[in-house]
Amino acid sequence: MTSSAPASTATLPPIPVSPPPVTPPSPAPAASSKQRARPKLPSPPNFFGKQSSERVFLNSCMLYLRLAPDQFTCDEEKIFWTLAFFKDGHAAKWSENLFFQKMDTSIFPIQSWTDFEQQFRSQFFLVNAEADAINTLEGLRTIKGTGQWTITWIAS
Repeated sequence: MTSSAPASTATLPPIPVSPPPVTPPSPAPAASSKQRARPKLPSPPNFFGKQSSERVFLNSCMLYLRLAPDQFTCDEEKIFWTLAFFKDGHAAKWSENLFFQKMDTSIFPIQSWTDFEQQFRSQFFLVNAEADAINTLEGLRTIKGTGQWTITWIAS
């Protein structure tokens, strides 16, 4: 009989078992962080300096600036963007004068949007809209023509 050496039963230290790495769940996107499509905004109409359209023009500009604030980094950009719509007539002359002042002094004469609004109003809005309306109404008269009453404006 052959004697065999006993098998080595040395025990190895246990290998620590670590759980597999867990990837944390991605946070659900917050409703406010979702990019929503902005409405397509029309540009304001061109402005020629006519007093019948000054309010519509300024309101269009202010609406655009309010709904697309990320398109403008400063008041100067807002002002220059607005002046780009001053195409002809009194408006173009006023805009041109502002840029001539900048060339003369190296500083644009209007420094803030608030100042621009104030200057725009003083330049293009009627001084006294109520008095202007009364003068217009006083220039109207009624005449009886072919079986109808007609309102005509009498130029003074």
